[in-house]
Amino acid sequence: MEIPRNLISDSALLQDTFDLLTANGGRAAFTEIADVVFRLSHAGEELAALLVADLIRNDPRFRIEAAHLAIVDDDTELRSLNKIDFVVLDVEAIVARTQPARIIELGAYRVRDGQIRDDFQTLINPEAPLPRFIATMTGISDEMLVAAPRFAEIVGAWLAFAGDAVLVAHNSSFDLPLLNREIARVFPGYRLRNHELCTVNLARHLVLNSDGHNLDALADHFGIENTTARILLRLLDQLEAGDVRTLVAARTFRASAETPGAELDLQLTLDI
Repeated sequence: MEIPRNLISDSALLQDTFDLLTANGGRAAFTEIADVVFRLSHAGEELAALLVADLIRNDPRFRIEAAHLAIVDDDTELRSLNKIDFVVLDVEAIVARTQPARIIELGAYRVRDGQIRDDFQTLINPEAPLPRFIATMTGISDEMLVAAPRFAEIVGAWLAFAGDAVLVAHNSSFDLPLLNREIARVFPGYRLRNHELCTVNLARHLVLNSDGHNLDALADHFGIENTTARILLRLLDQLEAGDVRTLVAARTFRASAETPGAELDLQLTLDI
């Protein structure tokens, strides 16, 4: 089975290797990797090279340099926000105690340079009954899902749409692991390699809004349609007003009443 380029193995050994290289400034000798990751302190260079080459095969994060393994340069975190492709997720899922969570609807919007450029929308047949409360909440019925494709039938199109974009979700700690579990059913042992951004965390840093930071509260606050993509656009506007230009800076930025754009947020909060 050919593995799409935006998937990587979820092997713990690979993660340990990536962490080791990161701690070493981006590269390490094969023998050091054999010692630290494989616990083979006396492995010769030839054996170490074979072990490392097999481990990182088809993983685009790494490259081999003579007797060393190096991390391929990735400037995503330092790239200008208006030059980044964001793919913003809106996911509906069955979440029940008696069965693993399954996605029933996957929506996504491509955002670039302050505009929504494209979208991806599909219902997904979870091959399981739809709980009544989810049908009531979402307006999705069992009849609609029976006619929908299974996740395995749309995963290729989804991965092609996502590409190398930064994946954005409102509460990414739920949506992205759920998406990765669905992917692992089709590509066992693999997960998405894309950078991630959570609009809940971003909003907590940017929006001085006492009504909370769920989608409804933020949509009311900004006076816009309740979609994660629209909210992301407003948050990116506030980052630009605060002279925040990169993804890494966005993750650490904290708005204050003196921040351009945040002063209005504070006034709105005080007026409520």
